[in-house]
Amino acid sequence: MTPSLKKTLKLLVPITLGLFLIWYLYSSTTPEQRGQIITYIGQADIFWVGLSLFIGILSHVSRAIRWNYLLEPLGYKPKVSNNTLIVLIAYLANLGVPRSGEILRATALSTYEGVPFEKGMGTIVTERIIDLIMLFLVIGIALILQTDLILGFIKESGLGIAGGAIILALGIAGLFLGIQILKKSTSTFASKLKNFLNDVLQGVLSIFRMKRKWAFIFHTFFIWFAYILMFWVIKFTVMETVGLSFGATLVAFVAGAFAMTTTNGGFLAFPIAVGKSLELFGVGTVAGNAFGWIMWIAQTFMVLVFGAISFVLLPLLNQNR
Repeated sequence: MTPSLKKTLKLLVPITLGLFLIWYLYSSTTPEQRGQIITYIGQADIFWVGLSLFIGILSHVSRAIRWNYLLEPLGYKPKVSNNTLIVLIAYLANLGVPRSGEILRATALSTYEGVPFEKGMGTIVTERIIDLIMLFLVIGIALILQTDLILGFIKESGLGIAGGAIILALGIAGLFLGIQILKKSTSTFASKLKNFLNDVLQGVLSIFRMKRKWAFIFHTFFIWFAYILMFWVIKFTVMETVGLSFGATLVAFVAGAFAMTTTNGGFLAFPIAVGKSLELFGVGTVAGNAFGWIMWIAQTFMVLVFGAISFVLLPLLNQNR
């Protein structure tokens, strides 16, 4: 694939997906339902929305503190205030161009704290690996808490428990076989993939050799606890979702997390994914979509406002750098 084709696809795929989601949202709801969703959003209790925003800010501060634990072994200890502002700016940048925030983080860290770009980017990649592991952990917890729902879905689909067990066994066997093939392969692609996976493993294991590994682990769990909590409190803004169990909320959180990666900032994809996942627990289309929109609007508002403020504050607070 040529570089120009890659650039074209990166531009067209998100736009195409966005247009599809607009069509899907329009065609799957009636004018009355769309009006009801807007009403739900307008009537959302500002207390719970504000609490969600506050929890979100705490997660960003915690991420800024945790970042220093990765930088300290490299000989750098930036100001936590600078780290926080840089993190917020990065989230703002990601709303416009996906993944551009990571480059901006490393650049800003180099500009204001003197950390070489390559080293800063290395710590950011390590962060992303840890976050991916945490996401898989959350998915696992969601599956455990909603085992009955999953078994029920398998049964309704006509597979039955035995069929589901066979599919799971085949999946595990396929993974084991793939690992064995990768180990024995001498192709260029396999070598690159093995080196990449080895670097990932070394990066993860290096956490346990760092000076403040337990503080790093604490902040990692706190960040994800805050993510889930800021999502959970939003359920109190919609009457039909107040009684949702923690497990049901966690399933919706996972759906929303995946949706965030499909379009810029999860626009349209996030509310639709959250709404559809809540339908599994008996929440109506209107209420489920309203929940998703309230959550998306709240977190996007937080990123826009605090990201913009950070853009102004960061150079002002570091005029001598």
